Amino acid sequence: MTTKYDAISKKEKGAWVVHHAYKTAAAQNASAEFPAIDAAGKASSLLSRLAASEQSVIPKPTVDAFAQAAGLNPKTELYSVLEMLKRRRVIDTSESGDVSVLGLTTAVTVQHASDIFEEQEPTAEERATIVLADAASAAPIEQGATIELISDEFRLTTGRAKELVDRSELVGFVDGETVGSNRLYFNGNLFRRDNIAKVNRVLDSLSTSDSKKVVELDAALEKLGCLAVAAVEAILGTPLFDKLRAAGMYDVNHVVNSSGEYGFVTKPAAFHKFNNPMVDDAFDLAKALVAALSYGMTLRSQGTGRIGAVSALLNALICGREIGPATAIGEDYRVLEMNGVIQTRPGPRYGFLMKLKKKDVGQMALAVLTTGEVASTSALDRPFQGNMSGFAGPEYTRSQFRRKVQTPQSKRLTHDVLSALRTGGTF
Repeated sequence: MTTKYDAISKKEKGAWVVHHAYKTAAAQNASAEFPAIDAAGKASSLLSRLAASEQSVIPKPTVDAFAQAAGLNPKTELYSVLEMLKRRRVIDTSESGDVSVLGLTTAVTVQHASDIFEEQEPTAEERATIVLADAASAAPIEQGATIELISDEFRLTTGRAKELVDRSELVGFVDGETVGSNRLYFNGNLFRRDNIAKVNRVLDSLSTSDSKKVVELDAALEKLGCLAVAAVEAILGTPLFDKLRAAGMYDVNHVVNSSGEYGFVTKPAAFHKFNNPMVDDAFDLAKALVAALSYGMTLRSQGTGRIGAVSALLNALICGREIGPATAIGEDYRVLEMNGVIQTRPGPRYGFLMKLKKKDVGQMALAVLTTGEVASTSALDRPFQGNMSGFAGPEYTRSQFRRKVQTPQSKRLTHDVLSALRTGGTF
């Protein structure tokens, strides 16, 4: 008999491993509690940084830098992670420490994350967190049903299953909200599957006035791709936006510079119209590239590298051409460089030149940017001062908002969304 765990595809299992590894890295003692997730997450994070679209050789100093960016200690952890990847036959190492790596896409990388996870002989509890997260992304699931699912499939006692569910909420594998007498579990991928059916269910649960506001906002997002947080709040009002954002109906991506973080809002489907929403941007690389390009299109001056024809620029990069020189290249793409998406070098007289290493990421960004699915001139909250130095993806910003910013009033209102999505079957 096929179990719930067996029914999840290898790609989606790998994407959940990546998701969970980010959560364990941020929670005290979680890496030790979920060692297979931790190991597979670190290995796939390093592999993602090392791998380009074509086979390449990475010098040892760059390997060490990528290891640190992936949260690895180059002195104590790097060797074991490289050995994991060598067993997968995706890399080889030289005596000098240089790494030769096969050409890989993000989708293939997350498949390796799944395989490495299985190689680490995960515990029943670790496998259960994958099933739990997957179930909670289909629809909010009640505590009793959650415990029964985990207990039955993985032969855990009711007490152990409840302890795992509680710990999963604390670490962040799932979110929990009490609705009436029930504790419901869900996560930030709730609106990445069967989005239209779920949105319609939410609209039916809202007042006529609020439903009209959501329809107005969705029309604006379809036309412009993304909007500033302030512009969205002007349409929905802060309480309505807060409850929909916390439930995952809208994504808030943050770009970061020396003066703070500035948010822009997209629909979860915006970056996944042409791809598997659970797999193809598991590391948020396309979102980060779009954020950097949007910043360059709207807030860079002509003298420092303002982007005019973004389609031509991306097509040149995807074809393997080097672009530049421009001052902005050396300042606005550091996050992407540390994630192995692009490679830069100083220009002959000024600025920097840039080359795209991951063509699949560039192709995803191009598809989104040329079909009305990303930032317009109104994308950012306010004008930037200085260069773009960082990026925070939607799951990080959503979870931080729920834990630290969301008010008791907006938490209460989020219950309405979860109740509307509650179902005994599948969408």
